[in-house]
Amino acid sequence: MSQKKSKSWTMIKKVILFFVLVIVGVYCMLQVPVLEKIIYPYPHRDIIEKYAAQYGVDPFLVVAVIREESKFLPQSESHKGAKGLMQLMPSTAQSIAQSIGDKSYSDGDLLNPEKNIQYGTWYLASLQKVFANNTTLVIAAYNGGRGHVQEWINAGLIDPKNTLQQDIPFMETKDYVGRVLNSYQKYIKLYRE
Repeated sequence: MSQKKSKSWTMIKKVILFFVLVIVGVYCMLQVPVLEKIIYPYPHRDIIEKYAAQYGVDPFLVVAVIREESKFLPQSESHKGAKGLMQLMPSTAQSIAQSIGDKSYSDGDLLNPEKNIQYGTWYLASLQKVFANNTTLVIAAYNGGRGHVQEWINAGLIDPKNTLQQDIPFMETKDYVGRVLNSYQKYIKLYRE
């Protein structure tokens, strides 16, 4: 092949490569929601939506809590003994079972996704009632405990009418609230129809 044809062929290959890269780049930009849905999956959607509707909780809040609590691993157990998708303490679950009249409950049920989601969603609903649907306070109470959040309010450390994440005195709870709120917003963006 002559040197002129070789240069021409090299230029054609460069142009083709450029257009392929442009097409791939545009395709990837259009697929961002697909990639985000891999990072923010929505497993157990039917169960979550069932109990969210039953107890009056936003399903996107439930899935955000599950994502941050267990990364969707139903057999998860914390070093403190919280279990399942929504990381419920057995004592909390026993109290919930009594409140909803579930006489068949046993601690092993916390590893059952449906039971765990039902109980965790019921618990979120109970926190919504206590904290007047203030999502930040609900999430803080889910992590740090209802009593602690009430103490913070009573001590004037946080204002229930203008709750700011940075005002939460427990660093672990403050960070947890930020992660759940971030996931919550992502789920709203990706899955609200």
